[in-house]
Amino acid sequence: MSTITNGAPVSTPIVPARRARLTDEPVAGSKRVLLAAPRGYCAGVDRAVIAVEKALEQYGAPVYVRKQIVHNIHVVTELEKSGAIFVDEVEEVPPGSHIVFSAHGVSPAVVQGAADRGLAAIDATCPLVTKVHREAVRFSKQDYRILLIGHAGHEEVEGTMGHAPERTILIGSPEEADTVEVPDADELIWLSQTTLSVDETMETVRRLRARFPHLQDPPSDDICYATQNRQVAIKKVAPECDLVIVVGSANSSNSVRLVEVALEYGARAAYRVDYASEIRQEWLEGVATVGVTSGASVPEVLVQQVLADLSDAGYGEVEEITTAEEDLLFSLPKELRVDKSGKRDDRALGGRTRA
Repeated sequence: MSTITNGAPVSTPIVPARRARLTDEPVAGSKRVLLAAPRGYCAGVDRAVIAVEKALEQYGAPVYVRKQIVHNIHVVTELEKSGAIFVDEVEEVPPGSHIVFSAHGVSPAVVQGAADRGLAAIDATCPLVTKVHREAVRFSKQDYRILLIGHAGHEEVEGTMGHAPERTILIGSPEEADTVEVPDADELIWLSQTTLSVDETMETVRRLRARFPHLQDPPSDDICYATQNRQVAIKKVAPECDLVIVVGSANSSNSVRLVEVALEYGARAAYRVDYASEIRQEWLEGVATVGVTSGASVPEVLVQQVLADLSDAGYGEVEEITTAEEDLLFSLPKELRVDKSGKRDDRALGGRTRA
């Protein structure tokens, strides 16, 4: 069992069997697809996936990974085929093995647990998550009480709280902001999980500030650029859509949020799928315009499969709607910036678009 962003257990999805091809049924108006951009892989996800691939090349299989390296079942399945072994905790890893920490980050206790077992740890935490960890440490040392906006059970939240456990209070929703009890209300600062809905996060902050006027903002926005960009893109597309399809896994917070944002901004219907074969014929009844996007941990090949299946149903006209350009790159973990011969590897930077 894995855990989705609100802490509810879900079964690990299985690649569904191919269904019959979608059929081209008549609708009022011309059929088309509005393809949101940016979508798919962000720099932090790309960095983490390359880290596991390079670790397998450099050290050989198996390489262990604590939790899912990114929240996408297709990515995890492909890495498993190459020799990666995914575990829940470091205690499951044989002493002396190589272990990669996922893009979502870990607490200091996990780092120490790996060291106690003699594991060779490679930290693939997204640098934007690491920024939030450093903020938590810095503000806790300054005796601030930290209000962390995020979802209980999410790995990123657990990692961030682990950096300042005595000084951090988790706020899971705007409604919780109305009832949370906070000591030391004069020295407060809020931080957030990086993959939340921008609108919901700011509503939570608004409610907190109404109760705690001294609440301070973090020095820079915690919600990552990729999360914001994908939400902005679907906000642009959704009002014109009879249906929005979001490609992404159930435990991917940013993918789940894209469905919510699409509905909030005018889509008549919106669904999340891991694979194109999950699209149901009945979703397309009376649908002229389909919006398509994907979460930040989704390889583009899965989106292209969705477009191919929609083409079978008559949605062959595809217009890409671009609201931002992304060119951010992150260096790989230092252990992986060279190849076996010691030369700098041409994949030392993550952030490229991957099929």
